[in-house]
Amino acid sequence: MRLDRAAGVLLHPTSLPSRYGIGDFGPAAHRYMHWLADAGVRWWQILPLHVPGPEFSPYSARSTFAGNRYLISPDLLLAEGLLEPADLAELPNFSPARVDYEKAIPFKRAILRRAWRRFRRRPDDRLTVELSSFRRRSPWLADYGLYAALRQAHLGAPWYEWPVELALRRPGAIEAWREHNLEEVELQEFCQLLFARQWRALADYAHQLGIQILGDLPLFMAYDSAEVWAHRELFQLDERGRPPVVAGVPPDYFSAQGQLWGNPLYDWKALERSRYAWWIDRLRHLLESVDRIRLDHFRGFMAYWEVPAGSSSATAGRWRPGPGHRLFDVLRAELGGLPLVAEDLGDITPDVIALREWLDLPGMAILQFAFAPQPRSQFIPYLHEPHQVVYTGTHDNNTTVGWYRNEASEEERHFLRRYLATDGHQIHWDLIRAALASVARLAVIPHQDIAGVGSEGRMNTPGVSAGNWRFRLTEAMLAEADQKRLAELIELYGRAPKAPNPKEEA
Repeated sequence: MRLDRAAGVLLHPTSLPSRYGIGDFGPAAHRYMHWLADAGVRWWQILPLHVPGPEFSPYSARSTFAGNRYLISPDLLLAEGLLEPADLAELPNFSPARVDYEKAIPFKRAILRRAWRRFRRRPDDRLTVELSSFRRRSPWLADYGLYAALRQAHLGAPWYEWPVELALRRPGAIEAWREHNLEEVELQEFCQLLFARQWRALADYAHQLGIQILGDLPLFMAYDSAEVWAHRELFQLDERGRPPVVAGVPPDYFSAQGQLWGNPLYDWKALERSRYAWWIDRLRHLLESVDRIRLDHFRGFMAYWEVPAGSSSATAGRWRPGPGHRLFDVLRAELGGLPLVAEDLGDITPDVIALREWLDLPGMAILQFAFAPQPRSQFIPYLHEPHQVVYTGTHDNNTTVGWYRNEASEEERHFLRRYLATDGHQIHWDLIRAALASVARLAVIPHQDIAGVGSEGRMNTPGVSAGNWRFRLTEAMLAEADQKRLAELIELYGRAPKAPNPKEEA
């Protein structure tokens, strides 16, 4: 599934403006789709929409199927009659500049509970039918609703710290707990319906404007997640549900010490015996919500870094073989193709490249890694390939301005200025121009680079657990001048949407 020549922008929905401390799927998201469309942008890249895990990371998901309920828009609930104006009359003093998780999460929980109670008091026939249909179409929902309600009842404790009969899902105990806490379970299911409805409406609106959505799928699951709790047989866990080994990556250009992620590892032999049914369900579910998927940590499908549980760093790990082409053979047959992008960054070996090429997947090129004078980087623009996605930087990089000022060596800065024939005073536009001029069919720009913000706009610092995922757009970052400049470059380098051909329409 080849890409057409186009431009994209990377921005996670949590970063959108809103009155409620965190971005959501409401009016500001719809206005942002217009901003992108008017600039000629045809792809909106997002991070995983899953329920975030520790330190709010979307790459450590509480569920691969459930959506982040904190992205539900109160304004849209108000418009539907599920909230009343009084519910939103007095708001916490949210931070206007950063995602304010500490205040936004309890606020969203409270208003979602109000919406649920109002629905129960005055059932809406249409919504009742939708909820019933949603439950039938979502086989994962029963496990997730129960997991989320149990976790809340245990004050946020992970499942492996619950009473053993609940942690290990002993049938009598599970059924009794569900029966006595049915309202809490159904609240979680209702929130998932609201999430799915609002996201579908936003995605449909984007499509009407000619924008496709590039989603993101982490390779691994969080240990404290509904899927690990409900499907322990698919992961390397002992009889008590404890992982003897965990996931990480060895040292690379993101981290000199490697990264100790701590996720449980898959039992690939068990998954293969089921013909990868869980993976088929996982990708099929996501492809109902997005148009193409970026597979995070693609090299982990060829070989993954296994670290003994309890290790203090990832350096104690070793490579172990992944499923390779066997998994993708099944996925391609079941899904009717592979609408994927391979995140092929890090320690990439020839067999990983061979797998990506055999699957005919576009890989990634990062311009912030392109300008080491010697040896020349594989990401330097003259080595780009058409079947590729080029970025100025990703969510794991500093912003381009922050990188140039604070991280690039003097040799890199000097080489970059020579290569791009620039003095560097608008380095973000220099790299945006280089990305859009590339032969790579898709060029994706983080919105922070369009706005020219510094290190304060960084989304994530790999290997650092606290302070990430908090970037927010301000009105100043949606300047018409930046939009116009981006549109001119998109048109100049042949990435603008094609105008309708009257002859073809006739």
